[in-house]
Amino acid sequence: MNATIERFGYPGTLIHEWSHWVALIRLAQPTLGSLVLAAKSDAMAFGDLPPAAHVELTVITKSLEAALARVVSYDKLNYLMLMMVDPHVHFHVIPRYDGERTLGNLILSDEGWPGVPLLGQATQLTDAEAATLVMVMKAALEEQ
Repeated sequence: MNATIERFGYPGTLIHEWSHWVALIRLAQPTLGSLVLAAKSDAMAFGDLPPAAHVELTVITKSLEAALARVVSYDKLNYLMLMMVDPHVHFHVIPRYDGERTLGNLILSDEGWPGVPLLGQATQLTDAEAATLVMVMKAALEEQ
C-alpha cells in the first residue's frame, strides 16, 4: 500500500479492498460516515491510473453510495479529490445531511450544510468509535 493509504490508518481503518482501490473510514469525521477512497497505485495524478482503476470506480461508487445510504441516510454525497497533503490519488467521501446522525454514542452534525463541508471542524474518532464505524460499514457493504 502507498504512504497515503497508510497515513489514513490502514489496515485498521479498512472497510473494503478492491483490485485497484481501498475504502477506509476517515478518523477525522466532518460528518458521520466520512470515508477515504484511495487508489492502491503509486500514481499522483488521476489520469495516471490504469484504465481498469477507472472502470472499477463504477462498481465501487454504487456500492459505497448504497452502504452509506443505509448507515447514514445522507442527503448528498461529496467526493473531494484534494491531494494537497497526501499526494497519492484518493477521494474524501463526505456524506452531507441536514441535522444530526447518530452511531452508538457518537452524534455528528453537518456543520457546513448546505455549503461546503467543514473539514477543519471534524470530530476525531476514539479507537472504539473507529472500530464500530469500520464494523458497521463492512456489514453494510456485505449486504449488497
